[in-house]
Amino acid sequence: MTSYVFPGQGSQHKGMGEKLFSEFPALISQANAILGYSIETLCLEDTNGYLNQTKYTQPALYIVNALSYFKKIQDGANKPGYVAGHSLGEYNALLAAEVFDFTTGLRLVQKRGELMSQAQGGGMAAIIGLKAAQVLEILQQHHISNVVIANYNSYTQLVISGLKASVEAVQPIFEQAGGMVIPLKVSGAFHSPLMQSAKESFIEFLKDFNFNRPQIQVIANINAKPYEADSIAKTLADQITGSVCWCDTIQYLLNKGEESLEEVGCGQVLTGLINRIKNGK
Repeated sequence: MTSYVFPGQGSQHKGMGEKLFSEFPALISQANAILGYSIETLCLEDTNGYLNQTKYTQPALYIVNALSYFKKIQDGANKPGYVAGHSLGEYNALLAAEVFDFTTGLRLVQKRGELMSQAQGGGMAAIIGLKAAQVLEILQQHHISNVVIANYNSYTQLVISGLKASVEAVQPIFEQAGGMVIPLKVSGAFHSPLMQSAKESFIEFLKDFNFNRPQIQVIANINAKPYEADSIAKTLADQITGSVCWCDTIQYLLNKGEESLEEVGCGQVLTGLINRIKNGK
């Protein structure tokens, strides 16, 4: 059986969703009413360069991922056996599993993007070529306690997150150890303890929502295990400060015999990561 995976922040690009917006006019109208701006104009024109700003990126990706999924189902694709999403993409996985409807998910994502964009002073960097144990050992040896692994993207592709100055300071150390370091253009230290304030505000926001039991198993970022129906709000909140255990998530699906893992939404970032994981890289 096929499992669907949905990409997160970093997969956005000008022109995304171009062939989808006209097919779902009612959903686009609802989205524009919630957002207060034209999502089509943002994605296709992006004249102000907002598409790479977190509070705009997250709703845009959620919408295009959602339309991509609805289009597949509309065209006769079977519903997947499992779903998962990378960070923001997890909301699309929950949407596919009917935990909430399109507009509820958009309201959640809009608030999440706003709160995460308010966290300043943080930085993130991708580290390629080192394993998690090596990265953790280096951080421990140099007593760098305010930097954590935010994304376990594959066995040798990780993302660190923390105070910007600390992330920059540790870069040459990782390079000396044989890793390639790529600073990421982000405003905050996502998936780290520095997002605690955003998490606490999101917990309060989530109190106004009720969630349905997943109709498809959703594999959670924070522990690479299926979502539990009685702790959906807690899992969503914990995801803001917790690591994205993507490597373990894909390995979980592979161990379940899910050989066909299809990326639904913007780009092919996750497809590349899945291939790396399958090859032990």
